[in-house]
Amino acid sequence: MPRRTKRRSAARVLVVAADEILLQQDTDPGVPGSRWWVTPGGGIDAGETTSQAARRELWEETGLDVDAHDLRGPVAERLVRHGYSDRILVQHETFYSVDVERFDPSPVGLTASEQQRLLGHRWFSVRQLPEPLWPATLGDLLRWESGP
Repeated sequence: MPRRTKRRSAARVLVVAADEILLQQDTDPGVPGSRWWVTPGGGIDAGETTSQAARRELWEETGLDVDAHDLRGPVAERLVRHGYSDRILVQHETFYSVDVERFDPSPVGLTASEQQRLLGHRWFSVRQLPEPLWPATLGDLLRWESGP
């Protein structure tokens, strides 16, 4: 039986503190044992702009509330297609960036599904990113976004 396709737009945020980036560990409940690291972010709600969604997702997933003028970007966009549980997800992702003081993430608005999927947060050196990483090209994006 072919998997159904779901299309959506999403906003993601590169949360940078000096030479570290905040990532969260995610999993696919439909694939036991699956784990990867990803930037905070998620789907764009009806009527939201990408920057509004980025700010909302950042607050929900980390507890960090940033002003609109603190968010840089979009710094990148991409269209990605991948399997997730019983479906194929086609997602247009818009990336923003924000510089912060290092903080301890404390999610405040996770859905029941997100509470099951998101396994925790961790700060990583931008020179020693974990694997598996989503997107795999995050290191290149960080180098490009920070400039020469």
